[in-house]
Amino acid sequence: MTTRARIARLIDHTLLKPEATTAQVDALIAEAADLGTYSVCVSPSLLPVDVPDDLHVATVCGFPSGAHATAVKAAEAADALAKGAEEIDMVVNLRLVKEGDADAVEADIRGVREACRGAVLKVIIEEIVSTCRAAEAAGADFVKTSTGFHPAGGASTHAVALMRATVGDRLGVKASGGIRTAADALAMVEAGANRLGLSASAAVLEGLAD
Repeated sequence: MTTRARIARLIDHTLLKPEATTAQVDALIAEAADLGTYSVCVSPSLLPVDVPDDLHVATVCGFPSGAHATAVKAAEAADALAKGAEEIDMVVNLRLVKEGDADAVEADIRGVREACRGAVLKVIIEEIVSTCRAAEAAGADFVKTSTGFHPAGGASTHAVALMRATVGDRLGVKASGGIRTAADALAMVEAGANRLGLSASAAVLEGLAD
């Protein structure tokens, strides 16, 4: 598989702007199919969507603040799956992380995990090592760098490398936020990412060899 095709199959082609329209989502899906990305990731209120057979559907829950009650996140995830989503990217409760309550962080993740058995669960984190451990203990499939809404910015190779070191090969690592060039994408993969959350998928892939 060529570099371009290989990187394309790591991409969740993403549109999570709150003002995104149905027409914009339709355009996102068409572009994702043309680019050969792994999935599209859209807001849950825009589900269901029609996609080609080889294009997967991801969505978010508790996004972007993570401050929702666990039961609300779980219900949001379950509703999204009922509407055709295959993967859920959840935001942890950042207050619990800041307060160092690892058990409560794990319980929050586990509540969503139990609501979406059979689907891939990615846990979006802003604090790395402790949250990675909680995500793994709760049964998550991936840990994810960022919502993109956090003041500290998006993904960094340091964060990706630390996440990979923490979870080993037991979980996936998704790099998301601020990845806008082919060099950015390759650096994240080199650091340990095996999924990329991009809105600039076309620009990134354009910089890669066929």
